[in-house]
Amino acid sequence: MLEKLFKLNDHDTSIRTEVLAGLTTFLTMSYIIFVNPEILSSTGMDRNAVFVATCIAAALGSGVMALVANWPIGMAPGMGLNAFFAFTVVAAMGFSWQQALGAVFISGCIFLLLTVTGIRRWLVAGIPRSLRSAIAAGIGLFLAFIALKNSGIVVANPATFVGLGHLGSTGALLAILGFFVIAALDALKVRGAILIGILVVTILSMILGVSEFKGVFSAPPSLAPTFLQLDIMGALHTGLLQVILVFVLVEVFDATGTLIGVSKRAGLIEEGKPNNLGRALFADSTAIVAGSLLGTSSTTAYVESASGVQAGGRTGLTALTIAVLFVAALFISPLAASVPGYATAPALLYVAGLMMHELVDIEWHDVTESTPAAITALMIPFTYSIANGLAFGFISYVVLKTFTGKAGVVHPATWLVAALFVIKFALFPG
Repeated sequence: MLEKLFKLNDHDTSIRTEVLAGLTTFLTMSYIIFVNPEILSSTGMDRNAVFVATCIAAALGSGVMALVANWPIGMAPGMGLNAFFAFTVVAAMGFSWQQALGAVFISGCIFLLLTVTGIRRWLVAGIPRSLRSAIAAGIGLFLAFIALKNSGIVVANPATFVGLGHLGSTGALLAILGFFVIAALDALKVRGAILIGILVVTILSMILGVSEFKGVFSAPPSLAPTFLQLDIMGALHTGLLQVILVFVLVEVFDATGTLIGVSKRAGLIEEGKPNNLGRALFADSTAIVAGSLLGTSSTTAYVESASGVQAGGRTGLTALTIAVLFVAALFISPLAASVPGYATAPALLYVAGLMMHELVDIEWHDVTESTPAAITALMIPFTYSIANGLAFGFISYVVLKTFTGKAGVVHPATWLVAALFVIKFALFPG
Protein backbone atom coordinates (compact mmCIF):
# COMPACT_ATOMS: atom_id res chain seq x y z
CA MET A 1 0.00 0.00 0.00
CA LEU A 2 2.80 2.42 0.92
CA GLU A 3 4.64 1.63 -2.31
CA LYS A 4 1.53 2.33 -4.36
CA LEU A 5 0.75 5.51 -2.45
CA PHE A 6 4.24 7.06 -2.27
CA LYS A 7 6.17 5.28 -5.09
CA LEU A 8 9.13 4.51 -2.85
CA ASN A 9 11.03 2.47 -5.45
CA ASP A 10 10.75 5.23 -8.03
CA HIS A 11 12.44 7.58 -5.57
CA ASP A 12 15.07 5.00 -4.56
CA THR A 13 14.09 5.05 -0.91
CA SER A 14 12.64 2.75 1.78
CA ILE A 15 10.07 2.86 4.57
CA ARG A 16 12.83 2.92 7.20
CA THR A 17 14.64 5.81 5.52
CA GLU A 18 11.45 7.83 5.10
CA VAL A 19 10.36 7.30 8.71
CA LEU A 20 13.81 8.27 10.00
CA ALA A 21 13.74 11.36 7.78
CA GLY A 22 10.31 12.31 9.11
CA LEU A 23 11.47 11.88 12.69
CA THR A 24 14.56 13.98 11.96
CA THR A 25 12.50 16.83 10.48
CA PHE A 26 10.00 16.65 13.32
CA LEU A 27 12.75 16.98 15.92
CA THR A 28 14.20 20.02 14.16
CA MET A 29 10.83 21.80 13.82
CA SER A 30 9.05 20.60 16.97
CA TYR A 31 10.17 23.75 18.80
CA ILE A 32 7.16 25.47 17.20
CA ILE A 33 4.90 23.44 19.51
CA PHE A 34 6.20 25.51 22.41
CA VAL A 35 7.27 28.77 20.74
CA ASN A 36 3.99 29.44 18.92
CA PRO A 37 1.79 29.31 22.06
CA GLU A 38 4.30 31.56 23.83
CA ILE A 39 4.08 34.22 21.09
CA LEU A 40 0.34 34.07 20.34
CA SER A 41 -0.69 33.95 24.01
CA SER A 42 0.75 37.49 24.33
CA THR A 43 -2.35 38.63 22.38
CA GLY A 44 -4.71 37.19 24.99
CA MET A 45 -5.24 33.87 23.23
CA ASP A 46 -5.45 30.80 25.46
CA ARG A 47 -1.97 29.26 25.57
CA ASN A 48 -3.16 25.65 25.90
CA ALA A 49 -5.66 26.01 23.05
CA VAL A 50 -2.94 27.49 20.82
CA PHE A 51 -0.73 24.50 21.69
CA VAL A 52 -3.44 22.13 20.44
CA ALA A 53 -4.17 24.29 17.37
CA THR A 54 -0.46 24.33 16.51
CA CYS A 55 -0.16 20.54 16.66
CA ILE A 56 -3.35 19.89 14.68
CA ALA A 57 -2.56 22.54 12.04
CA ALA A 58 0.92 21.07 11.58
CA ALA A 59 -0.51 17.55 11.34
CA LEU A 60 -3.17 18.57 8.80
CA GLY A 61 -0.74 20.57 6.68
CA SER A 62 1.92 17.86 6.66
CA GLY A 63 -0.70 15.20 5.96
CA VAL A 64 -2.06 17.08 2.94
CA MET A 65 1.51 17.62 1.70
CA ALA A 66 2.09 13.86 2.00
CA LEU A 67 -1.09 12.62 0.34
CA VAL A 68 -1.58 15.31 -2.31
CA ALA A 69 1.96 16.29 -3.32
CA ASN A 70 3.99 13.25 -2.17
CA TRP A 71 6.78 15.58 -1.05
CA PRO A 72 8.90 15.21 2.12
CA ILE A 73 8.12 18.66 3.50
CA GLY A 74 6.71 19.41 6.93
CA MET A 75 4.12 22.12 7.56
CA ALA A 76 3.44 24.14 10.71
CA PRO A 77 2.59 27.69 11.82
CA GLY A 78 5.43 29.85 10.55
CA MET A 79 7.94 31.81 12.59
CA GLY A 80 7.91 35.45 11.58
CA LEU A 81 4.27 35.24 10.54
CA ASN A 82 3.29 34.52 14.16
CA ALA A 83 5.43 37.46 15.35
CA PHE A 84 3.80 39.76 12.77
CA PHE A 85 0.39 38.49 13.94
CA ALA A 86 1.07 39.11 17.64
CA PHE A 87 3.45 42.04 17.84
CA THR A 88 2.39 44.11 14.80
CA VAL A 89 -1.27 43.41 14.03
CA VAL A 90 -2.49 43.01 17.62
CA ALA A 91 0.04 44.78 19.86
CA ALA A 92 1.09 47.70 17.63
CA MET A 93 -1.99 48.23 15.41
CA GLY A 94 -4.51 47.48 18.16
CA PHE A 95 -6.69 44.89 16.41
CA SER A 96 -8.12 41.93 18.33
CA TRP A 97 -6.65 38.47 17.88
CA GLN A 98 -10.02 37.38 16.49
CA GLN A 99 -9.74 40.01 13.73
CA ALA A 100 -6.14 38.96 13.11
CA LEU A 101 -7.30 35.36 12.67
CA GLY A 102 -9.92 36.65 10.22
CA ALA A 103 -7.15 38.35 8.24
CA VAL A 104 -5.22 35.07 8.15
CA PHE A 105 -8.34 33.28 6.87
CA ILE A 106 -8.93 35.84 4.09
CA SER A 107 -5.27 35.79 3.06
CA GLY A 108 -5.43 31.99 2.99
CA CYS A 109 -8.46 32.10 0.69
CA ILE A 110 -6.66 34.53 -1.65
CA PHE A 111 -3.60 32.32 -1.46
CA LEU A 112 -5.72 29.27 -2.35
CA LEU A 113 -7.36 31.13 -5.25
CA LEU A 114 -3.96 32.10 -6.65
CA THR A 115 -2.90 28.46 -6.43
CA VAL A 116 -6.03 26.85 -7.91
CA THR A 117 -6.16 29.30 -10.83
CA GLY A 118 -2.52 28.66 -11.62
CA ILE A 119 -1.53 32.28 -11.00
CA ARG A 120 0.82 31.30 -8.19
CA ARG A 121 2.51 28.71 -10.38
CA TRP A 122 2.84 31.36 -13.11
CA LEU A 123 4.46 33.62 -10.53
CA VAL A 124 6.84 30.83 -9.54
CA ALA A 125 7.70 30.25 -13.22
CA GLY A 126 8.93 33.82 -13.32
CA ILE A 127 11.73 33.14 -10.83
CA PRO A 128 15.00 33.22 -12.80
CA ARG A 129 17.24 30.15 -12.50
CA SER A 130 20.01 32.05 -10.72
CA LEU A 131 17.54 33.38 -8.16
CA ARG A 132 16.23 29.84 -7.56
CA SER A 133 19.73 28.66 -6.69
CA ALA A 134 20.27 31.75 -4.55
CA ILE A 135 17.06 31.03 -2.66
CA ALA A 136 18.34 27.57 -1.73
CA ALA A 137 21.71 28.96 -0.67
CA GLY A 138 20.07 31.81 1.22
CA ILE A 139 17.89 29.36 3.11
CA GLY A 140 21.07 27.51 3.99
CA LEU A 141 22.56 30.70 5.45
CA PHE A 142 19.28 31.30 7.27
CA LEU A 143 19.43 27.81 8.78
CA ALA A 144 23.02 28.41 9.84
CA PHE A 145 22.10 31.65 11.58
CA ILE A 146 19.19 29.99 13.40
CA ALA A 147 21.41 27.09 14.45
CA LEU A 148 24.24 29.28 15.72
CA LYS A 149 21.76 31.46 17.60
CA ASN A 150 19.92 28.52 19.19
CA SER A 151 23.19 26.97 20.35
CA GLY A 152 24.50 30.19 21.88
CA ILE A 153 27.50 30.31 19.56
CA VAL A 154 26.26 33.59 18.05
CA VAL A 155 24.67 36.14 20.37
CA ALA A 156 23.37 39.71 20.21
CA ASN A 157 25.94 42.47 20.52
CA PRO A 158 24.95 46.15 21.01
CA ALA A 159 28.00 47.38 19.11
CA THR A 160 28.12 44.96 16.17
CA PHE A 161 24.55 43.51 16.20
CA VAL A 162 25.94 39.98 16.48
CA GLY A 163 28.99 38.55 18.19
CA LEU A 164 30.60 35.35 19.41
CA GLY A 165 28.93 33.74 22.40
CA HIS A 166 30.54 31.92 25.31
CA LEU A 167 32.03 28.82 23.70
CA GLY A 168 32.70 27.32 27.11
CA SER A 169 29.00 27.02 27.88
CA THR A 170 27.58 23.52 28.00
CA GLY A 171 25.03 24.21 25.25
CA ALA A 172 27.63 25.55 22.83
CA LEU A 173 30.05 22.69 23.51
CA LEU A 174 27.33 20.06 23.05
CA ALA A 175 26.20 21.72 19.82
CA ILE A 176 29.75 21.70 18.46
CA LEU A 177 30.14 18.03 19.44
CA GLY A 178 26.83 17.18 17.80
CA PHE A 179 27.89 18.91 14.59
CA PHE A 180 31.08 16.85 14.33
CA VAL A 181 29.22 13.62 15.16
CA ILE A 182 26.72 14.30 12.35
CA ALA A 183 29.38 15.34 9.85
CA ALA A 184 31.60 12.33 10.60
CA LEU A 185 28.75 9.82 10.47
CA ASP A 186 27.39 11.29 7.23
CA ALA A 187 30.88 11.18 5.68
CA LEU A 188 30.99 7.50 6.65
CA LYS A 189 27.60 7.00 4.89
CA VAL A 190 25.81 6.10 8.15
CA ARG A 191 22.04 6.25 7.65
CA GLY A 192 20.22 8.50 10.10
CA ALA A 193 23.41 10.42 10.96
CA ILE A 194 21.47 13.61 11.71
CA LEU A 195 18.99 11.87 14.00
CA ILE A 196 21.82 10.07 15.81
CA GLY A 197 23.56 13.38 16.39
CA ILE A 198 20.41 14.92 17.86
CA LEU A 199 19.86 11.97 20.18
CA VAL A 200 23.52 11.90 21.30
CA VAL A 201 23.39 15.56 22.35
CA THR A 202 20.00 15.12 24.05
CA ILE A 203 21.16 12.12 26.09
CA LEU A 204 24.46 13.80 27.04
CA SER A 205 22.63 16.94 28.16
CA MET A 206 20.44 14.82 30.45
CA ILE A 207 23.44 12.97 31.85
CA LEU A 208 25.22 16.27 32.55
CA GLY A 209 22.11 17.65 34.20
CA VAL A 210 21.70 20.68 31.92
CA SER A 211 18.36 19.44 30.63
CA GLU A 212 15.80 17.22 32.24
CA PHE A 213 13.62 14.31 31.27
CA LYS A 214 10.17 15.83 31.58
CA GLY A 215 8.07 12.70 31.39
CA VAL A 216 6.13 11.13 28.57
CA PHE A 217 2.34 11.45 28.61
CA SER A 218 -0.19 14.18 29.30
CA ALA A 219 -3.78 14.66 28.17
CA PRO A 220 -4.28 17.28 25.42
CA PRO A 221 -5.95 20.54 26.53
CA SER A 222 -9.21 21.89 25.06
CA LEU A 223 -9.22 23.62 21.67
CA ALA A 224 -12.51 25.42 22.38
CA PRO A 225 -11.08 28.86 23.36
CA THR A 226 -9.66 29.44 19.84
CA PHE A 227 -11.64 27.06 17.57
CA LEU A 228 -13.76 29.02 15.04
CA GLN A 229 -13.20 32.25 17.00
CA LEU A 230 -12.00 34.22 13.96
CA ASP A 231 -13.74 37.50 13.12
CA ILE A 232 -13.93 37.59 9.31
CA MET A 233 -16.18 40.66 9.07
CA GLY A 234 -13.93 42.53 11.48
CA ALA A 235 -10.96 41.64 9.30
CA LEU A 236 -12.55 43.53 6.40
CA HIS A 237 -11.84 46.75 8.31
CA THR A 238 -9.89 49.10 6.03
CA GLY A 239 -6.95 49.15 8.43
CA LEU A 240 -6.54 45.42 8.03
CA LEU A 241 -6.41 45.46 4.23
CA GLN A 242 -2.69 46.25 4.41
CA VAL A 243 -2.28 43.41 6.89
CA ILE A 244 -3.94 40.99 4.47
CA LEU A 245 -1.65 42.18 1.67
CA VAL A 246 1.44 41.59 3.79
CA PHE A 247 0.17 38.15 4.83
CA VAL A 248 -0.44 37.18 1.18
CA LEU A 249 2.94 38.45 -0.02
CA VAL A 250 4.84 36.72 2.75
CA GLU A 251 2.83 33.51 2.41
CA VAL A 252 3.29 33.36 -1.37
CA PHE A 253 7.01 33.99 -1.46
CA ASP A 254 8.17 32.69 1.91
CA ALA A 255 6.44 29.34 1.42
CA THR A 256 7.32 29.21 -2.27
CA GLY A 257 10.95 29.99 -1.55
CA THR A 258 11.09 27.23 1.05
CA LEU A 259 9.36 24.71 -1.22
CA ILE A 260 11.72 25.46 -4.10
CA GLY A 261 14.84 25.46 -1.95
CA VAL A 262 14.12 22.23 -0.09
CA SER A 263 12.65 20.35 -3.07
CA LYS A 264 15.59 21.39 -5.23
CA ARG A 265 17.89 19.91 -2.61
CA ALA A 266 15.86 16.69 -2.72
CA GLY A 267 16.07 16.52 -6.52
CA LEU A 268 12.30 16.87 -6.88
CA ILE A 269 12.51 19.82 -9.25
CA GLU A 270 14.56 19.35 -12.39
CA GLU A 271 14.67 21.62 -15.41
CA GLY A 272 12.37 20.41 -18.19
CA LYS A 273 10.82 17.59 -16.18
CA PRO A 274 7.31 17.40 -14.65
CA ASN A 275 7.04 17.78 -10.89
CA ASN A 276 4.47 18.09 -8.11
CA LEU A 277 5.18 21.72 -7.25
CA GLY A 278 1.61 22.70 -8.11
CA ARG A 279 0.22 20.12 -5.68
CA ALA A 280 2.68 21.19 -3.01
CA LEU A 281 1.54 24.79 -3.43
CA PHE A 282 -2.08 23.63 -3.03
CA ALA A 283 -1.17 21.75 0.15
CA ASP A 284 0.31 24.75 1.93
CA SER A 285 -2.56 26.97 0.74
CA THR A 286 -5.21 24.77 2.34
CA ALA A 287 -3.16 24.53 5.54
CA ILE A 288 -3.39 28.30 6.07
CA VAL A 289 -7.20 28.26 5.92
CA ALA A 290 -7.39 25.27 8.26
CA GLY A 291 -5.00 26.87 10.75
CA SER A 292 -7.04 30.07 10.96
CA LEU A 293 -10.16 28.04 11.77
CA LEU A 294 -8.32 26.12 14.49
CA GLY A 295 -6.86 29.26 16.03
CA THR A 296 -3.30 29.86 14.91
CA SER A 297 -1.35 32.16 12.62
CA SER A 298 -0.44 31.22 9.03
CA THR A 299 0.82 27.69 8.42
CA THR A 300 3.69 27.33 5.99
CA ALA A 301 6.28 24.93 4.58
CA TYR A 302 9.17 24.56 7.00
CA VAL A 303 12.75 25.21 6.01
CA GLU A 304 13.81 22.65 8.64
CA SER A 305 12.49 20.00 6.24
CA ALA A 306 15.94 20.24 4.66
CA SER A 307 17.30 18.17 7.55
CA GLY A 308 14.90 15.33 6.73
CA VAL A 309 15.80 15.55 3.05
CA GLN A 310 19.46 15.21 3.95
CA ALA A 311 18.54 12.18 6.08
CA GLY A 312 17.17 10.55 2.92
CA GLY A 313 13.53 11.68 2.79
CA ARG A 314 12.22 11.81 -0.77
CA THR A 315 8.48 11.10 -0.62
CA GLY A 316 5.27 12.00 1.17
CA LEU A 317 5.89 9.18 3.65
CA THR A 318 8.35 11.54 5.34
CA ALA A 319 5.65 14.22 5.59
CA LEU A 320 3.10 11.66 6.78
CA THR A 321 5.49 10.62 9.54
CA ILE A 322 5.79 14.27 10.56
CA ALA A 323 1.98 14.54 10.64
CA VAL A 324 1.63 11.45 12.85
CA LEU A 325 4.30 12.75 15.23
CA PHE A 326 2.52 16.10 15.57
CA VAL A 327 -0.66 14.22 16.49
CA ALA A 328 1.35 12.17 18.99
CA ALA A 329 2.81 15.41 20.36
CA LEU A 330 -0.67 16.24 21.66
CA PHE A 331 -0.22 13.38 24.12
CA ILE A 332 3.55 13.29 24.64
CA SER A 333 4.39 16.96 24.82
CA PRO A 334 6.63 16.47 27.89
CA LEU A 335 8.79 14.04 25.91
CA ALA A 336 9.11 16.37 22.92
CA ALA A 337 10.04 19.16 25.32
CA SER A 338 12.98 17.07 26.53
CA VAL A 339 14.94 17.78 23.31
CA PRO A 340 16.84 21.06 23.90
CA GLY A 341 17.36 23.64 21.16
CA TYR A 342 21.11 23.09 21.09
CA ALA A 343 20.48 19.42 20.23
CA THR A 344 18.76 20.26 16.94
CA ALA A 345 21.09 23.17 16.14
CA PRO A 346 23.95 20.91 14.86
CA ALA A 347 21.57 19.29 12.37
CA LEU A 348 20.50 22.66 10.97
CA LEU A 349 24.09 23.90 10.78
CA TYR A 350 25.29 20.81 8.92
CA VAL A 351 22.43 20.96 6.42
CA ALA A 352 23.11 24.69 5.96
CA GLY A 353 26.61 23.92 4.78
CA LEU A 354 25.32 21.37 2.29
CA MET A 355 22.76 23.78 0.87
CA MET A 356 25.47 26.34 0.13
CA HIS A 357 26.51 24.04 -2.72
CA GLU A 358 23.65 25.55 -4.73
CA LEU A 359 25.80 28.64 -5.28
CA VAL A 360 27.72 26.79 -8.01
CA ASP A 361 24.61 26.89 -10.25
CA ILE A 362 24.52 30.69 -10.34
CA GLU A 363 25.68 32.31 -13.59
CA TRP A 364 28.58 34.16 -11.98
CA HIS A 365 29.94 35.37 -15.33
CA ASP A 366 26.79 37.49 -15.89
CA VAL A 367 26.65 40.37 -13.42
CA THR A 368 22.93 40.94 -14.08
CA GLU A 369 22.31 37.36 -12.89
CA SER A 370 24.94 36.97 -10.17
CA THR A 371 24.42 40.28 -8.35
CA PRO A 372 20.66 39.82 -7.69
CA ALA A 373 21.39 36.21 -6.72
CA ALA A 374 24.05 37.28 -4.23
CA ILE A 375 21.76 39.95 -2.79
CA THR A 376 18.97 37.37 -2.40
CA ALA A 377 21.21 34.90 -0.58
CA LEU A 378 22.59 37.59 1.74
CA MET A 379 19.36 39.39 2.58
CA ILE A 380 17.53 36.24 3.70
CA PRO A 381 19.66 35.72 6.83
CA PHE A 382 20.49 39.41 7.37
CA THR A 383 16.80 40.40 7.51
CA TYR A 384 15.74 37.08 9.11
CA SER A 385 13.17 36.65 6.35
CA ILE A 386 12.99 34.56 3.20
CA ALA A 387 10.37 36.95 1.83
CA ASN A 388 12.64 39.99 2.23
CA GLY A 389 15.46 38.17 0.47
CA LEU A 390 13.15 37.44 -2.44
CA ALA A 391 11.99 41.05 -2.52
CA PHE A 392 15.50 42.47 -2.79
CA GLY A 393 16.42 39.82 -5.34
CA PHE A 394 13.45 40.43 -7.64
CA ILE A 395 13.74 44.20 -7.52
CA SER A 396 17.49 44.23 -8.16
CA TYR A 397 17.06 41.69 -10.98
CA VAL A 398 14.53 43.88 -12.81
CA VAL A 399 16.53 47.08 -12.26
CA LEU A 400 19.83 45.61 -13.47
CA LYS A 401 18.27 43.99 -16.54
CA THR A 402 16.55 47.26 -17.42
CA PHE A 403 19.65 49.42 -16.92
CA THR A 404 21.72 47.10 -19.11
CA GLY A 405 19.21 46.97 -21.98
CA LYS A 406 17.99 43.43 -21.25
CA ALA A 407 14.48 44.26 -20.05
CA GLY A 408 12.99 42.12 -22.83
CA VAL A 409 14.31 38.87 -21.32
CA VAL A 410 12.57 39.46 -17.99
CA HIS A 411 9.53 37.22 -17.43
CA PRO A 412 6.23 39.17 -16.96
CA ALA A 413 5.75 37.48 -13.59
CA THR A 414 9.11 38.84 -12.47
CA TRP A 415 8.00 42.37 -13.36
CA LEU A 416 4.74 41.91 -11.45
CA VAL A 417 6.39 40.48 -8.37
CA ALA A 418 9.04 43.21 -8.31
CA ALA A 419 6.30 45.86 -8.61
CA LEU A 420 4.30 44.32 -5.76
CA PHE A 421 7.35 44.31 -3.52
CA VAL A 422 8.08 47.95 -4.38
CA ILE A 423 4.50 48.83 -3.44
CA LYS A 424 4.81 46.80 -0.25
CA PHE A 425 8.00 48.62 0.79
CA ALA A 426 6.49 51.99 -0.18
CA LEU A 427 3.36 51.47 1.91
CA PHE A 428 4.86 49.41 4.74
CA PRO A 429 8.60 50.19 4.84
CA GLY A 430 9.03 48.37 8.17
